[in-house]
Amino acid sequence: MEKLEAFLDWGGVRKDVLCLVISAAALAASIFGLLPLPFDAAWAAIVLCGVPILLEAFIGLVTAFDIKADVLVSLALIASVCIGETFAAGEVAFIMQLGALLEDLTVARARAGIEKLVHLTPRTARLLTEGGERILPAEQVQVGDLLRVLPGETVPVDGVITAGQTAIDQSVMTGESLPVDKTVGDSVSSGTVNQFGAFDMRADKVGEDSSIQRMIRLVQSADAGKAKIVGVADRWATWIVVIALASAAVTWLITGQIIRAVTILVVFCPCALVLATPTAIMAAIGNATRHGFLVREGVALERLANVSQAAFDKTGTLTCGTPRVTAVQSLQPQLSREALYALAAAVEQRSEHPLGRAVVRDFQTETGAPVPEPESFEMLPGRGVRASVNGRDVAAGNAELLRQAGAAWEEAGAALAEPFREQGCTVIYVAVDGVLAGFLALSDTLRPDAPDTIRAVRAAGVTPVLLTGDHENAARYIAGQVQIESVQADCLPEDKLRWIDASQARGQMVCMVGDGINDAPALKKALVGIAMGGVGSDIAVDAADIALVNDEIRELPHLLRLSRRMMRTIRCNLAFSMTLNFVAIVLAMTGILDPVVGALVHNAGSVLVILNSALLMRWRRR
Repeated sequence: MEKLEAFLDWGGVRKDVLCLVISAAALAASIFGLLPLPFDAAWAAIVLCGVPILLEAFIGLVTAFDIKADVLVSLALIASVCIGETFAAGEVAFIMQLGALLEDLTVARARAGIEKLVHLTPRTARLLTEGGERILPAEQVQVGDLLRVLPGETVPVDGVITAGQTAIDQSVMTGESLPVDKTVGDSVSSGTVNQFGAFDMRADKVGEDSSIQRMIRLVQSADAGKAKIVGVADRWATWIVVIALASAAVTWLITGQIIRAVTILVVFCPCALVLATPTAIMAAIGNATRHGFLVREGVALERLANVSQAAFDKTGTLTCGTPRVTAVQSLQPQLSREALYALAAAVEQRSEHPLGRAVVRDFQTETGAPVPEPESFEMLPGRGVRASVNGRDVAAGNAELLRQAGAAWEEAGAALAEPFREQGCTVIYVAVDGVLAGFLALSDTLRPDAPDTIRAVRAAGVTPVLLTGDHENAARYIAGQVQIESVQADCLPEDKLRWIDASQARGQMVCMVGDGINDAPALKKALVGIAMGGVGSDIAVDAADIALVNDEIRELPHLLRLSRRMMRTIRCNLAFSMTLNFVAIVLAMTGILDPVVGALVHNAGSVLVILNSALLMRWRRR
């Protein structure tokens, strides 16, 4: 049995295409008598396209008593050959193999997302011992061990900082666009990246209990739990076989003409039924590709037609994922806004922090002026930066930095900054010569087309939801701008999975739209996962069913409507093919159709199904 299965898989798609080309040429030679052969050229189609069908039917019946469309096709092939109608047998085999090839081409086989997640797993750790530092494999770290993490290194296990201050890029876990300041007593997760400053930590969760390993298991379990859609012809195969055999047997008994019985088996072959779904899916995939979507699984479009909720990640999906200076506020009358902005850009010029680089970039963009050169510079991990600019002592960072620098702290200044924090902004305080001089507010910027996209998604009958790892203020502010009423903030990957599970248990099918590594489990778990292919991580793209290559989310409503249009086309194809089958059966019973004409009728029906599906290629709602 294993040898038979290996034979069926030989060569993959290339073998199928070669067999179909040879079979088509053989059928043409058979019907027009092009080749002077001692046997009918249609035998080439029977052998190349029919034998795999016979083997598939045999394996299914023997191993699992699984009756699929292949069983009926096999009966028709054998009966046609027995009465000498080789052309009819070859044509039926050719059409069925063509449908199988189209189905194969709509299924994505390579899934590398889990492998890439595994590559994120830290390999080594720095263990602190009485004799100094020792490098050891990360899987050998024990709970309670003291570790040291240097700038640029990945945190090896989950734990708590015991010494040092830093900023951690934890987008791998939460999707937050900005590094998070950490100090003694704060927790850190494996897989996150230490941006600035060395720190010591105590290991709390190691090995399979660490955050990155939990995420890998989440992705694996979510993929295994996603339902697979079964082809319509295979779903109805048992009834089709029973009806076909009963009709053929009754006709033979009543008329005594076996050719009529064979014709019934031929016309009952679900050729158009098999082509109804894959041709529509392939045409819809072509349409989606023209609008910037890479569909990894054809059945994803079938599932997409059933979604009632669209869960959006915030950072990199509804927003651009890069911080921008949204406000510059001077608190000293003698210091203008422009002067404060220039001092802040100068002190941040040598900083490697994403916020510092954003300040310098936006200052140059807004003013076009050169950034003043600092005379000295000091990086203070987890707090900010300090430098001498034109003889003035300038510090920029969080409130803790200003207090440690001895800057005079004004509650009024903090109160002015509070509304920006409530909007989810990050505030950089600036002190000049020991006095709080003002602040800059930075935030992730909304995509220009996000509000219109959300409105169009709602108009398409799908409820938008914001599902993000960012904190509540930032999530509520962005949700208000795009008019999303349902918000789930502070979500870890497992929180997103639980929310999707709960929604789908209530019958609300969810489409997840995200871009980060932390979105990968949710993209797998949702009925359909759509990843932002341009700015998104490779792991998110590999975990998703569909990737939006150019990040133009305004095309998302078109994809939702296209999936529903595709399902209407499939239903139309199915209704037509079933009607054609039953009409052909009546004609076969009365002797009007013989096996060859019956096969040609099926061929014409298959062509009409393909043409109807092809209309999806250029469809767009106007």
